Amino acid sequence: MWKKEDAKPQGIPERPNSPVNAPTFGSAPSNPPHVAPASAPPPVSASSRSAASISQGIRIKGEVTGSEDLYVDGLVDGKLNLANGSLTIGPNGTVKADVVAREVIVRGRIDGKVTGRDKVQLWGTAQVFGEVQTDRLSIEEGAMLRGKVEAGKLAAKAPESRNAAASSVGKSSEALPASSESAAD
Repeated sequence: MWKKEDAKPQGIPERPNSPVNAPTFGSAPSNPPHVAPASAPPPVSASSRSAASISQGIRIKGEVTGSEDLYVDGLVDGKLNLANGSLTIGPNGTVKADVVAREVIVRGRIDGKVTGRDKVQLWGTAQVFGEVQTDRLSIEEGAMLRGKVEAGKLAAKAPESRNAAASSVGKSSEALPASSESAAD
């Protein structure tokens, strides 16, 4: 077994009645002074903040805008625009709106145009009726998607198609007689 004096860090006075330094049977020595005690709340940072929530039973008619993350498990009818936020539609959520967000995660139902700048994820319980535009699209087995889909980066593909069209135009006069002969046969 170890002694309480052995667990005390060198050069730091012991604080009486401190739950951090109180040993319990079978536990390791307490946290060093540079580690925050377990009872203290973690520091608030941008990544650990919780999303705003529209819970089940709440109905919103109109336009919802913002730049924070949003979790919808109720009904939203109108427009949803989250400039830099992430939108999550919960399993009980229904959105009858055009949606614009950095990231869209669907576990419920969306009727309208969905624009996810970075990505759109459709979970197995998702139902999407309308247009989907995004750089990356993930569809889990069981999800339903009815409508038009545009996925991938459009800016990178446009110059390639122009170059291919330009090179085929230059060669088309040479290839034209051969293709017309084979079409006649």
